[in-house]
Amino acid sequence: MIEVKRIALDDTTDEAIESLVRSINNAAWDEGNGMTPYDPGALKAYLERADTVFMACHAVHDGQRTFMGMASARLEMKPYDHELWLYVDEVDVCADQRQKGAGKAIMQALLDWAEDNDCEELWLGTEVDNDAANALYRSLDPDDEDQVVGYTWETD
Repeated sequence: MIEVKRIALDDTTDEAIESLVRSINNAAWDEGNGMTPYDPGALKAYLERADTVFMACHAVHDGQRTFMGMASARLEMKPYDHELWLYVDEVDVCADQRQKGAGKAIMQALLDWAEDNDCEELWLGTEVDNDAANALYRSLDPDDEDQVVGYTWETD
């Protein structure tokens, strides 16, 4: 069974956050992922923000839990019509857990959360050459698929 749970400070202990961070940092990530090691304090600070959503995905079998992946997102509001939407920043599935349903389960949990929280839409982007991610997102029957060019400015 796959379990996806929103991680929120009001129902998560410091020990649970530290355990999750250990799972994230010890997970099998491919080199292309660019995974920066997580820090319990940083994750806790992220969760303290009212506009953040963090999901953790585990396989549960015979009482054993195996970390499969995670997602981070932000609740946003349009400045002109009070319209809420969920911007998905990252969906990460461990390299050794791919093709097992984790990505689809994480995305469904995000879609359900967005609907339950009166979001008009969920938005995410991925690289055009990320075939696995694009196949996953297309399989979820999106209402629209755009070609987007992204720009990054480092500010340090």
